[in-house]
Amino acid sequence: MTTTEQKNKTSALNNDIKPLFAKDYNVYINHTDAGGIVYHANHLVFFENCRRDWFTELGLNGYFLQTDSGDVQHFVVSQADLQYKRAILLDEVISVRIDKVELKPASIIFYQSIHRHLPNHGSTETDNSQLLSSTKIVIACVQNLVKPEPMADDKIDGESDNAMTTIPMRPIRVPKKLHDKIKQAIDEQVNG
Repeated sequence: MTTTEQKNKTSALNNDIKPLFAKDYNVYINHTDAGGIVYHANHLVFFENCRRDWFTELGLNGYFLQTDSGDVQHFVVSQADLQYKRAILLDEVISVRIDKVELKPASIIFYQSIHRHLPNHGSTETDNSQLLSSTKIVIACVQNLVKPEPMADDKIDGESDNAMTTIPMRPIRVPKKLHDKIKQAIDEQVNG
């Protein structure tokens, strides 16, 4: 089998797998530029909203979890790789999907896509849509520190020792409850 045949077979298999989560969103004027095309950064907004809605469906409190000691754990985007395929237009209803998720010890990798619904015209295909954009987004799990720590070396001339502080967060492992819920959703996608 040639490399091209392998890629096509892999692509066909990936298209046959139902997304972990999909939700339709309306495109409003505030998402678009003067020409009625969704501004490129708003693709990230749709992807973010989809991840948040999926977490909510899983029964999780989105991105902010509090430990017994009062520390706040949450997620920050550490990498985003977007591929724009076609324009998203004003007043469309688009399907935003989480196609695949990879769990790492201190991060979660999301493979997501945005699709346009196409008319069915008697087709028997279950997914009659057009790919508009896709992304690989890595979110890292971090924990806010209760008290910021002063930075001794970054003093600006004339400033007191207390004026500058470090960013009050540190990387941590993905919380067990979140890890287990996502793992269960992945297993259901593969086995279902």
